[in-house]
Amino acid sequence: MLFSSIVFIFYFLPIVLAAYYLLPKKCRNGVLLIASIFFYSWGEPVYVFLMIFSAVFNYIMAIDIGVAQRHGESGKSSLVYTIIMNLFILCFFKYFGFLMDTINSIFNCNIHYTSLALPIGISFYTFQALSYIIDVYRGNTKVQVDVFKFALYLALFPQLIAGPIVKYKDIAEQLDNRETNLEKFGSGCIRFIFGLGKKVILANSLGALYTTIQGLPDSNISVLTYWIGILAYTMQIYFDFSGYSDMAIGLGRMFGFEFMENFNYPYISKSVTEFWRRWHISLSTWFKEYLYIPLGGNRVTVPRHILNLLIVWSLTGLWHGASWNFVAWGTYYGILLIFEKYIYGSYIEKAPEWAQHVYTMLIVMIGWVFFSSADLTAAAEYIKVMFGGGAHPFANIYTLYIIRTNLILIALGCVICTEEPYRQFTVFAKRHSLPGMLIMAGVFILSVAYLVFSSYNPFLYFRF
Repeated sequence: MLFSSIVFIFYFLPIVLAAYYLLPKKCRNGVLLIASIFFYSWGEPVYVFLMIFSAVFNYIMAIDIGVAQRHGESGKSSLVYTIIMNLFILCFFKYFGFLMDTINSIFNCNIHYTSLALPIGISFYTFQALSYIIDVYRGNTKVQVDVFKFALYLALFPQLIAGPIVKYKDIAEQLDNRETNLEKFGSGCIRFIFGLGKKVILANSLGALYTTIQGLPDSNISVLTYWIGILAYTMQIYFDFSGYSDMAIGLGRMFGFEFMENFNYPYISKSVTEFWRRWHISLSTWFKEYLYIPLGGNRVTVPRHILNLLIVWSLTGLWHGASWNFVAWGTYYGILLIFEKYIYGSYIEKAPEWAQHVYTMLIVMIGWVFFSSADLTAAAEYIKVMFGGGAHPFANIYTLYIIRTNLILIALGCVICTEEPYRQFTVFAKRHSLPGMLIMAGVFILSVAYLVFSSYNPFLYFRF
């Protein structure tokens, strides 16, 4: 079930909110747990048992680690076993086909296998389970003795299928005590509507443009058209994912939870390093805390630090998808971050701000080619055309048609990538004035209209 769907907005959410606020407070966690299981089973009726198994398994193993440590043992063997089991389940469902295809390709064989449907959100809830079990082992959080509260942490529907990746220690207190009031509920509604507009109005429209350009016959392709296409995808994936994160954070507030911010206007960055401090913050934080620092971080020799960065960013790419183009995408960023750190970062800092920004956005847009393509071959072909390879002209009549029919959409997307529109939107909405209410109502009605009259409503991060 998508947040950006008629079923969710007009049926599921109102029913859950009514039950949550009308029933006694002691029933609220139960309402959310039942709603979360139903939400997940709507699209994954079989894999809901996998998620329940994950919750029960990690709950039991955390208790086992806690008992071992109370008896003077480290609990390390239980920790290692739990990590291996979690990663085995994730890798089996997500990477089994990728592994078999790679083996068949390398050894020129034809091993038959059955493709497995990817359980939605498995990458997110597995990382949440791992953060919990590691924090229990480190003594950074207490063992949760209530299996239903732990299951709620893992299955909480606002952030179940696309994050933000929430660490247990950050919301442990909120599972027991959280504040709900009209102001917080209203703030959550504003955030949800803003995210809904970003996803439905902007991301879907820009995605349709990119899909159209990808499907052009060879005779209509031009250099500038492909640049416009990847610009459209660059904005689509931001509005798609950040819009979904906005909706998740807004939904959390409606139920009294506060989740960490997942995006901080990454397209205003002036370096690749800054970009990754602003993009998918919960994932970057997770890899830093649970992989990069344990590997030694930057408190090691330069060669080892470079190796650490390459390991982390290759795995970051692989986390996003079971394909070599995702590994290439992650490694691409790892290499660029190494270059910024050790080779030309100081020169970038001395350049004019506009030049820093242009440099960063060119790097990011090229990176999205790897991310959006079906495989490395398709990515290489797309980049080749972007830089004038082949017999394609710089522009043609179709390029002018694309610009003329999509100029307002692209310009609007570029503006809303910045901080000011959201700030103004929030200010207007919080004033409870007529203009504020009209803006809120307008965005909501327009979003619903798009959902009703358009069949194009993908969510890119579902496949991760």
